[in-house]
Amino acid sequence: MTRMVFCKKYKEELPGLTIPPLPGATGQEIFETVSEKAWKEWQANQTMLINEHRLSLMDADARKFLTEEMHRFFDNQDYAKPEGYVPPSS
Repeated sequence: MTRMVFCKKYKEELPGLTIPPLPGATGQEIFETVSEKAWKEWQANQTMLINEHRLSLMDADARKFLTEEMHRFFDNQDYAKPEGYVPPSS
């Protein structure tokens, strides 16, 4: 049976992740409050940001930037998007 969570991004019950995606308290919070759908969307946006800004995950400032943007994304705040990016039409 699929584990359901009340997704803070979509404000509805959706299938959750199978394991915490990150270590520690942040990973546990995401596991409990973010749906698999929202996590996959964040991963796609994060990949575009890493490529667009040529970020190195070895750089602490880059990791801090991505963490802040991740929280904005899940909290439905204005978050960084790649310049000129137009989401695909449904």
